[in-house]
Amino acid sequence: MSLKLPSLPSRWTVIRGTRNITISRMALHAAHDKAKLIFAPSGTPVHSGPGSAPGQAAQFLKTERLGGLKRSDLDRESPITQFHNWFNQAVQPESGVSHAETCTLSTAQLPSGRVSSRVVYLKELDPKGFVIYSNFGTSGKARDLFGTPDGKSTGNRWASMVFWWEPLERQVRVEGRAERLTAEESQVYYDTRVRGSRIGAWASKQSSVLKPREDIKGDDGRSELNNWVKETEQKFEGVEKIPVPEFWGGLRIVPERIEFWQGRENRLHDRFVYERVQSPDGDEKWTLDRLSP
Repeated sequence: MSLKLPSLPSRWTVIRGTRNITISRMALHAAHDKAKLIFAPSGTPVHSGPGSAPGQAAQFLKTERLGGLKRSDLDRESPITQFHNWFNQAVQPESGVSHAETCTLSTAQLPSGRVSSRVVYLKELDPKGFVIYSNFGTSGKARDLFGTPDGKSTGNRWASMVFWWEPLERQVRVEGRAERLTAEESQVYYDTRVRGSRIGAWASKQSSVLKPREDIKGDDGRSELNNWVKETEQKFEGVEKIPVPEFWGGLRIVPERIEFWQGRENRLHDRFVYERVQSPDGDEKWTLDRLSP
């Protein structure tokens, strides 16, 4: 039986297999420099929307049809309140956002200025700021934020966070200074974790190199981590209330600047930024301005 294909634009290619035929979208612009492994990617077909030609990146139209994001849509007093509003929309099942608490945390090591980024989970939001939990003994975050004894890192409390909620065509950028939560505060969250995760927080020397054992065939270093876990399980055997490790706990990013970004057509996105300023009488307040895309 033969299958008649629809008329396709020149930018589409047909791949014939032994059992089926797949129609895949190619890049609109071919890379002239063959050394470029990726050039002008346009995303997956499922994310292409109206206004996008085959091979072109999709347009952001979800809010465009409603007139875009306006100053009047935002909380006038507090970016924390505004973030809470957007977060509550992102966690609704109909939003299409999976794990709205996921964000990228970036830190910078001084004096080198070398930047590190990693994906983390936001675990708390309070009037002071955004809270994540992690290892602050051996991790790269600890090195960048609090420095090292050898002086290779002098400590830099500035950090940034980025939340990307693609189905809503929104992102939030946070810049601020980091501060550790107390052990008492961290214990409250630590107690909500499953036992294995509490054991893991004690056992893992985060970001340390795991050395393979020559006497175990095929070992790539995992056996060393497994041994640390076994030792920790033995240490807390029969203990239900495991104390939070002194090197582990909460980190609050106290914001100085928060930007709310809403996608629009032709990359003319709506951007509004709150910045913390001090008034002449000494009180702190937030300014709110629109930024050029």
